[in-house]
Amino acid sequence: MSAWERRLGRLPAYELPGGLCLHDARGVNARRRGLGGLDVLPPERALRLRCRAVHTFTMRFALDLIWIGRDGGVVRVDRDVPPRRHRGCAGARAVVETRAGWADRFISAGVGGYTATR
Repeated sequence: MSAWERRLGRLPAYELPGGLCLHDARGVNARRRGLGGLDVLPPERALRLRCRAVHTFTMRFALDLIWIGRDGGVVRVDRDVPPRRHRGCAGARAVVETRAGWADRFISAGVGGYTATR
C-alpha cells in the first residue's frame, strides 16, 4: 500500500465524473496531516479541507488550490503553488488541494457540489 493510500484511504471519499475522487479531511488530525510529506498524489485524487488558509511547508510537489465559498461555488483558484508557501482566501469556507495542473478538471467535474458515494 502506498503512502497516499495509507493517508487518504481512511477518509470519506466522493466520486466525481471523469474518474476523479475527492477525499474529505473532516477531523483535526486529518486536516493537520493533509498532503504534507507525501512524495506523490495521483492526479485523479484531491483533498478537501474546511479552512480558509493552508501552507505547503511540508509539500514535495506543487499544488492547485481550489477555494470553495459558502454556497459551494468556486471563489478562487491558486495554480501551481510550490512547496514552502502560505495561501489564504477570506471568502472561502473550504479548499480543495490537488496536483498542479488538475484544478480545471476538478472544477469541470463539479468539485463544489459533489455528492457522497461512501
